[in-house]
Amino acid sequence: MEKVISCFRWRPEAVTRLICFPWAGGGSIHYARWGTVLNSSVEVFAVKLPGRENRAREPFFDNMQQIVDEVISALLPLLKEKPFAMFGHSFGALTSFAVAEDLKKVHNLEPVHMFLSGASAPHSETRLKAPKRSELSDGEFLRWLASVGGTPPELLANPDVVRLFLPALKADLRVAENYRFSEPDGPVLSCPVTCFDGKEDVPHDLQAWRKVTSGDFTVRMFDGSHFYLKDAGNEKILLGFIINTLEAAEMHYL
Repeated sequence: MEKVISCFRWRPEAVTRLICFPWAGGGSIHYARWGTVLNSSVEVFAVKLPGRENRAREPFFDNMQQIVDEVISALLPLLKEKPFAMFGHSFGALTSFAVAEDLKKVHNLEPVHMFLSGASAPHSETRLKAPKRSELSDGEFLRWLASVGGTPPELLANPDVVRLFLPALKADLRVAENYRFSEPDGPVLSCPVTCFDGKEDVPHDLQAWRKVTSGDFTVRMFDGSHFYLKDAGNEKILLGFIINTLEAAEMHYL
């Protein structure tokens, strides 16, 4: 399991696990450190994809099902033990939903809460009609990346650094752009879903996520653009909201 998951603080006594999925090209460290911030009732697992960190020599995944299969294979025994929630930002919102949908369909398991950030629902026209960024030339891609924010300009200007992170970022975007999920006839989940987004980010079709669940649905907006969650103040509010939500879910579960 350690190949697929980073966990900075193992908490066997935790009531709930929070499974976090990286944004495109991202690693697991940003989320894994949440495990040192959240209280002892929550154990944080951060998903590690191939092609980065200590999996740098492994080939990138080509499609969403490969991610789903690997994550479920690694985590299924643990997900049967105690309640779990999921958090994903951008690409991670899509991967977390794909995993949750497969868990419900194949194993009749689902999270106590889905936290989805910075992404349109997979079936929305907004996502399906979006430009395919992975097909841009490297120069065009870097200009687009600079416009999104979240990556220090000095890193984007360093060719050696760009050579390191660009392949993983483009590989993840190809997976996201080729992922298809038809608009559901009815909800595929029954757990509550909360969507987060930055007020200055490009518009996302957050309301379309409402169709994937019969549970409660809420939206919360933050000051900032696509990587609003990297701001320390926003992160504090975000984590406070997550822990309060999970504590309420724990009381209901117990």
